Amino acid sequence: MIALGDNMRNRIASLLLGTALALGANALAMAQDKNVKIGVLTDLSGLYADLGGPGAIVAAQMAVEDSGMAAKGWKLDVISADHQNKPDIGTNIARQWIDVDKVDVLMDVLNSGVALAVNNVVKEKNAIMINSGAATSDLTNAQCSPNTVHWTYDTYMLAHSTGQALVKAGGDTWFFLTADYAFGQALERDTTAVVVAAGGKVVGSVKHPLNTADFSSFLLQAQASKAKIIGMANAGGDTTNTIKQASEFGIVAGGQKLAGLLLFLSDVHSLGLKVAQGLNFTETFYWDMNDQTRAFSKRFAERMKSRAMPTMVQAGVYAGLLHYFKALEALGGNPHDGAKVVAKMKELPTDDPLFGKGQIRADGRKLHPAYLFEVKSPAESKGPWDYYKLVGTTPADQAFRPLSESACPLVKK
Repeated sequence: MIALGDNMRNRIASLLLGTALALGANALAMAQDKNVKIGVLTDLSGLYADLGGPGAIVAAQMAVEDSGMAAKGWKLDVISADHQNKPDIGTNIARQWIDVDKVDVLMDVLNSGVALAVNNVVKEKNAIMINSGAATSDLTNAQCSPNTVHWTYDTYMLAHSTGQALVKAGGDTWFFLTADYAFGQALERDTTAVVVAAGGKVVGSVKHPLNTADFSSFLLQAQASKAKIIGMANAGGDTTNTIKQASEFGIVAGGQKLAGLLLFLSDVHSLGLKVAQGLNFTETFYWDMNDQTRAFSKRFAERMKSRAMPTMVQAGVYAGLLHYFKALEALGGNPHDGAKVVAKMKELPTDDPLFGKGQIRADGRKLHPAYLFEVKSPAESKGPWDYYKLVGTTPADQAFRPLSESACPLVKK
């Protein structure tokens, strides 16, 4: 055993004290860091720009202002970029933002293909994605991540709400028109499972490229199938083009029903009530639900050049950011540690004016009710943007994939 002299003992004690003080100072500095950079990664120029796009940026800016964080010494910056619905562009932007621009959290991330790719980047870089725009349920299933929260809706929820309701109403034979990428494939897969489980049958499907202008050949196949339900496993401009051209072909007049598996307020506005009336679909937010949603939506519309009311994607950006800010405040500062912040977000119950009370599960899935709507007729509408009537509500604990069916490695069986 080696005996230490007094000088050596003093030097070791000083070294340990210095290390402890340095670690304490670093921890204090981390706790007091109140700088946050928010990146809204969305579609600013393509077929999804109306449902996310500039409105998602406005929603993020409103969340920053409404949070009251600036008055408490926080510095919150919002930047944005157009991923052009291309996964390679989306991941390049995400890497640049995180590595160079020091972005802490990525918001919206419309398009399932882009979202799944960015999901891997934020996990690798230990940043955060709060996704309100992509639909694929894989984000909280097999490809779940400790760095991602899926806020607004997903393909499992859409399939079980809209799909199940239509089968129960007698729509027991289906033909799918499916966008040929991750979102469309997931939505067809999840809806097929619901249709079959309810005793229905899928008689065929056809895949179409993203951002298709001419649906005639696809609609002719759907018409020839004699299926009672033509399930539109697409979104945005693809959905509105499908519906408009189906009307021209006389498909609904011929007795087949179109199922808008993913329809947004912006789509109904684009179609007009004369064309869209009677369509059933599921959303988790509608501007005219209550006094709080109306108050937010009126302020949102005043800031939009289009004077548009918010979609559920844009509402999800706002609500998701508010909860993120609550987690940062609970941590006493920004640790710039994505997994740590998301863990705190899961620990805290959610409560915001647009989605109400809820929670974020271990798999990153945000829970809230799902609403089955029907588009009003022109005679039923009382004014601009008065488009929906509520048909049914699925409670939060039943709307999304149960954890007992989850393939997410974060879920303890």
